[in-house]
Amino acid sequence: MTEPSSPAWPAALAPRLAQFVAVARREHVTRAAQDLGVPQSTLSRAMVRLEADLGVTLFARHGRNVSLTPAGRTFLHSVERALDGIERAAEAVRADADPASGRVAFGFLHTLGPETVPGLVSEFRSHHPRVRFQLVQNYAEAMLERLRTGQLDLCLTAPLPDAPDLVVRPLDEQRLRLVVPDGHRLAARKRVRLAEAADEVFVTLEPGYGLRRITDELCAQAGFTPTVAFEGEEAETLRGLVAAGLGVALLPPPAFPRPGVVELAVTAPRAVREIGVAWLDGHPDTPPVAAFKRFLLSRRGQLLPR
Repeated sequence: MTEPSSPAWPAALAPRLAQFVAVARREHVTRAAQDLGVPQSTLSRAMVRLEADLGVTLFARHGRNVSLTPAGRTFLHSVERALDGIERAAEAVRADADPASGRVAFGFLHTLGPETVPGLVSEFRSHHPRVRFQLVQNYAEAMLERLRTGQLDLCLTAPLPDAPDLVVRPLDEQRLRLVVPDGHRLAARKRVRLAEAADEVFVTLEPGYGLRRITDELCAQAGFTPTVAFEGEEAETLRGLVAAGLGVALLPPPAFPRPGVVELAVTAPRAVREIGVAWLDGHPDTPPVAAFKRFLLSRRGQLLPR
């Protein structure tokens, strides 16, 4: 007998639960054995072992007929709920893996939300109209953690992570601009060297965001450490802060023009962020995930609007 406190106890019970339900519903061991396609003697022994493992009598026996004891009725109710939950879970994972109507859990950066991701999903679904998407918008480190815990299948991220447990493929690169308020001393220019902003106050994303790391690295290449006045979580909020005269920012192009700011091309250092798709190494793809992955890789060099 397996002790109830043993970690192996549920595993020892599990194979006999469906057998128990069959006997309980039929109230006859032989007919239940025929339904299950097992020998009657095998089923009888399984029920005796189940009662021994539980330490309670589940059946009152009347020859080959059986009836449930009060403990048996209580156990049947719980087992039926458990098996129903397992069946629903199995149906859900089968549905998610269905090639035509399965699910893709797809993460992406906030700055790719207004235009890039809606366009990608729309184009993909023009050929796979029933595939469902779970979309997660977050900063890079949070998305990579969700990849590792299995909450995401794929994500678009920048900068490209260098991690042994991830597969990363570059897709496109996006030029960053120095965003300054109207009336700023540099606002009449079309392009600027980043070193010319060394004395400016910057507004940036919070540490942990990929764009913040890129900003710090580019400023270091230009020979200075930026003075940060405000930290935010979303690029368009930073544009609003710039428009209010609270600082300057290094940002990707906006989805829509923002009044009150001027966006300057940065000539030195080369101010770009590389965007790629990442997934967990060795993680098997369902058919819909594999199809969307192929689609993304086919868009290399065409991911972003030009």
